[in-house]
Amino acid sequence: MLLHVVARGKIGQSPEGELVARYARRIAWPLQLTELPDAGGRVPPFAATPARLVLLDERGTALASTQLAGHLDRWRSDGVREARFVIGAADGHTRTEREQADLLLAFGPATWPHLLARAMLLEQLYRATAILAGHPYHRAG
Repeated sequence: MLLHVVARGKIGQSPEGELVARYARRIAWPLQLTELPDAGGRVPPFAATPARLVLLDERGTALASTQLAGHLDRWRSDGVREARFVIGAADGHTRTEREQADLLLAFGPATWPHLLARAMLLEQLYRATAILAGHPYHRAG
């Protein structure tokens, strides 16, 4: 299953960009990173179906890493070809976009800068895939 991260803004050469690249290299699953301009630009259509849409949204659900891994595992078992994770613009996602999502995901009640949220998402995707692979990276008791 393809993990596709779509985010607004260029991460460039930054500490957050280094973290994103580090975790992207570690993820063993197919991974695609798409950057959109800060304003304008369209989220590309799904390359493969069935697909799942996950929006990072402050009104979303904060999931434990094992719960995120469970979603990925179920989707993969159900034949989902692409799980798309979208980090929205500064004003967030529209009501229509939120209603169309399969999952609204939040990293707790705090508001995070977009570049840091992208790095956190890549780490969580790496952690979730490591959990599913039985890798010792995740050491929760």
